[in-house]
Amino acid sequence: MTIRVVLADDQALLRSAFRVLVDSEPDMEVVGEASDGAQAVAVTRAERADVVLMDIRMPGTDGLAATRLITADPELAHVRVVMLTTFEVDEYVVQSLRAGASGFLGKGAEPEELLNAIRIAAGGEALLSPAATKGLIARFLAQGDDDGPGGARSARLDALTGREREVLVQVAAGHSNDEIAERLEVSPLTVKTHVNRAMAKLGARDRAQLVVIAYESGLVRPRVD
Repeated sequence: MTIRVVLADDQALLRSAFRVLVDSEPDMEVVGEASDGAQAVAVTRAERADVVLMDIRMPGTDGLAATRLITADPELAHVRVVMLTTFEVDEYVVQSLRAGASGFLGKGAEPEELLNAIRIAAGGEALLSPAATKGLIARFLAQGDDDGPGGARSARLDALTGREREVLVQVAAGHSNDEIAERLEVSPLTVKTHVNRAMAKLGARDRAQLVVIAYESGLVRPRVD
């Protein structure tokens, strides 16, 4: 199955570069482009996109607002948004994840990283690079404890089993299913099952939101080196 990709960025030159890269792959194609968030939402809906590469900062409707519109639309429930940012500690990254983005990637990423991000998102997983995860943790440190429904999220963790909590901690650290399986000495399929159950119980759209919940609830505390 071909992955249908929409490119949303206000820089035409960058969109052109991304188009050449994506269209060179046999399993994906660019089905539309947008220079602002409003166009991104319209094109995503019209072209039945699977993945949107969304720039955070765009004129008019920005990437954050566009992501909220996409993830809130039941008809676009299958769409995955990967945020593109110049700096992986962008001030809007946490809000993007809360809005439903499946992850984010720095614009300075290698071509293979970008292509891999599209495939990961299309497969229903979340992309959180090590640098991005560190940026996410740093942002929670900066925000303090008064941002987000921490108490409510903490109470919802009561529905998780001990093993699901253990897996959630590993997910929050940015580990893949294979890495978690090795650490916990179980199969990747078992890890995937625990992750899926945790998402269902916590009402998370994907792994990225699991990371947010883990920190908001206090299950995982940022470490200061």
